[in-house]
Amino acid sequence: MRFFRIGSVVFWRWLMACALVLTQAQAMADVRADSGAETQRNREAVSKAFAAWAAGGQGFFDDMLAPDVVWTIKGSGPTAGVHRGKQALIDKAVKPLSTRLQRQIRPTIRNLWADGDHVIIEWDGEAVAKDGKPYRNSYVWIFRMQGGRASEVTAYLDLAPYDDVLRRVPASQ
Repeated sequence: MRFFRIGSVVFWRWLMACALVLTQAQAMADVRADSGAETQRNREAVSKAFAAWAAGGQGFFDDMLAPDVVWTIKGSGPTAGVHRGKQALIDKAVKPLSTRLQRQIRPTIRNLWADGDHVIIEWDGEAVAKDGKPYRNSYVWIFRMQGGRASEVTAYLDLAPYDDVLRRVPASQ
């Protein structure tokens, strides 16, 4: 009888351990499913915003960025740096270029990757400066998304063409 009791305790402990493992496995599967849904939502938000921009829309930065976004432009020179807040980015990086262009930059997506709250987009942009010369650049932007908007962005681009437009074309309001 004593053996039966020990076996019974061992059996119940084993059964509880199995239940715990199955519960954790289900929780992990739920997290993966939630992450997959989050990945898809974030990917679609960025893709949709770029499609609207490519079609001539002018609300990309208003639609895509959280008001308190932290936007980091990687590189060296006067244009590189960190902009805290959507308005600071627009005032210090977007407007200085856009006021020197005949029309806004048109993006062409090359690659788009998403994983959870991160979206990485590789794209090319083309426009014509007000002096008639073309502006072409390639970009990689890494978004950290929260609630369908970018809360942090790291931007990689060739700063030489950007800075060249700023140097040679006078700003206009």
